[in-house]
Amino acid sequence: MKKSNWATGLITTLNDPINHVISTEIGVVIKDKYPKAKHHFLVLPKDDIPSIFHLKPSHLDLLYELHLLSINVIEVTNCQRDDFKIGFHAQPSMQRLHLHVISKDFVSPCLKTKKHWNSFNTKLFVPFDDLVDNLKKNGRIEKMGIEYIKTLELTELKCNQCNYKTKTVPDLKKHLLNHLEKSESECIDYTVNKKI
Repeated sequence: MKKSNWATGLITTLNDPINHVISTEIGVVIKDKYPKAKHHFLVLPKDDIPSIFHLKPSHLDLLYELHLLSINVIEVTNCQRDDFKIGFHAQPSMQRLHLHVISKDFVSPCLKTKKHWNSFNTKLFVPFDDLVDNLKKNGRIEKMGIEYIKTLELTELKCNQCNYKTKTVPDLKKHLLNHLEKSESECIDYTVNKKI
């Protein structure tokens, strides 16, 4: 029962307007409760679509609207679009379709495991454009095989900004902090809710 409550947590968050960073008639943007980077947002449709595996070509317009919301929330942070990854998990763990908008720094106390890292930095993370192309071509999103998912989850830890490799998440996190400190542009924290 607890897992079910956790898996449906996005729906509870979606239904409480106090959690909305941006809200439109089509969807909402919320902050991830356990951010894996300095900036980590989720864009959810108001329509009840359980996951990427329930998408059909008729949802393409909705997906483009969700993508527009992701661009809007990036603009609010005063960061550049290139500082972010926008996409979906290939193996979603929570109910309700959600698009991740996550800064590439991956500096966060909530990033704790190899699985966390690899869920955003291997093929377990499907960029928005790739998912849309796949949906147009195949008419649906296919699930990955369990063995392939396990292989991706165990992929060697490699920096997403250079060729650095390590065996431990703490070492990777120290390395990522160096990249952040060297970064020329600093993003601001977003603290005010905005409605469009």
